[in-house]
Amino acid sequence: MEASPIKLFSGTATKYLAEKIADSYGTTLGRSAIQRFADGEFQATYEETVRGTHAFIIQSTFQPSDNLLELLMMIDAAKRASAYKVIAVMPYFGFARQDRKDRPRVSIGAKLVADLLTTAGISRVITMDLHADQIQGFFNLPVDHLYASSVFVPYLRSQNIENLTIAAPDMGGSKRAGAYSQYLGTPMAIGYKHRAKANVVDTLKIIGEVKDRNVVIVDDMVDTAGTITKAAQVIMDMGAASVRVMATHPILSGPAYERLMDAPITEFITTDTVPLAHPECEKIKVLSVADLFANTIKSVYNQRSISSNFIF
Repeated sequence: MEASPIKLFSGTATKYLAEKIADSYGTTLGRSAIQRFADGEFQATYEETVRGTHAFIIQSTFQPSDNLLELLMMIDAAKRASAYKVIAVMPYFGFARQDRKDRPRVSIGAKLVADLLTTAGISRVITMDLHADQIQGFFNLPVDHLYASSVFVPYLRSQNIENLTIAAPDMGGSKRAGAYSQYLGTPMAIGYKHRAKANVVDTLKIIGEVKDRNVVIVDDMVDTAGTITKAAQVIMDMGAASVRVMATHPILSGPAYERLMDAPITEFITTDTVPLAHPECEKIKVLSVADLFANTIKSVYNQRSISSNFIF
């Protein structure tokens, strides 16, 4: 039986990355469009047939929420156009910080997004560095969870950093930092923070020896950069030789860029899962995940293991 053809499509927010993924895969993006009405309403449409295809739709769901709605509508349009399978490729999975009820009377946004994607008609999700690993369990379908360590670790090794220490900015990131520390054979430090409210860090302490060390803080995402820059300052005050930050998703909203520039951070290493508002920022080093996603899409389409894409 002949295999169903594959086609890659992109939402408007992630076209810059989707084009690189398609190029790495060895194809071009399929033709799609978003028709916009005067009142802001929009409609997704495909300008070529998707009947019987594996349709991979690439879209990160960072803010505004239109990016999520656009992805949902593209999924719906593909299903109604008789696509054989629809796979959501979400380099950045938005609303992932809402993975549980951490206080009374709040929504679990990540579960709602999972339900919306499933109802829209996806067969599978491919994403990277979820804020909480348990979000995979919100889906009753396959989730391929990739890790930016596949691009971060080779870059770190190429820099030949001596006296390296891996740090977690908070207790929630200790598992991720521990994996890096164990793989690279380096000491580890952990930040303990208390938030006065969302996006506002009240106090932060560092547990571990950082004096005279070159510290790399690893995290899944940086939003306002409050925690990261405060941790960097505390670490430098404790006598560290240098501080770098390595974070997968550069949300960088509000005062984030100013904080990064003012903080004692040598380098901010990130990926292109989210577009940068100020790519000219001299401290920022962007590593592309296009090859990683292209290889994963190829493996999924050909029903092969994706384990070779993981370092740890």
